[in-house]
Amino acid sequence: MDDKTIELRRAVKWVAVLNLSYFGVEFTVALLIGSVALFADSIDFLEDTSINVLILLGMSWTAANRARLGKLLAGIILVPGLATLWTAWDKFNLPVAPAPVPLSLAGAGALAVNMSCAFLLARYRKGGGSLMRAAYLSARNDAFANLAIIGAGLVTAATASAWPDIVVGLAIALVNADAAREVYEAARAEHQSLRA
Repeated sequence: MDDKTIELRRAVKWVAVLNLSYFGVEFTVALLIGSVALFADSIDFLEDTSINVLILLGMSWTAANRARLGKLLAGIILVPGLATLWTAWDKFNLPVAPAPVPLSLAGAGALAVNMSCAFLLARYRKGGGSLMRAAYLSARNDAFANLAIIGAGLVTAATASAWPDIVVGLAIALVNADAAREVYEAARAEHQSLRA
């Protein structure tokens, strides 16, 4: 195994550990304050953990099997969006605003974790195929989502409305759907190039 591969594996391991650790924090806060956005983001941390563990496993596989794994990862990226839709549906029926300070603080913590993950993965995003594209896109998109969560907390503090939280949660689901499409297309292109 060359030095670059060892460094890449180390980076992916750190990203998996960071994601799993913050999943527990954010999921707990989401349940305590009833936040759709934090729930969506916490499930996303769990999804990112799964993606990075699968990437670690897939790094030693053949190019064809890595392309297949990329397609599987595209499906996994959709899971948080589906969970968010379910949670948002419940919130539509009883729109109670979450506590804005814990919402913003948890979002800020998530932003710090996701920026760290994106920084760890940025140098590998172009040369690592669909697997590394999946990991990098997840971290990058999550950082944008965290900014939106912080904003939702501020708007909720000013309005005492549940809707900023619901809207941000649904936006996170849409961003994940778009990332899934990008990863699937990259994996399909890899698979087709291997067949040619």
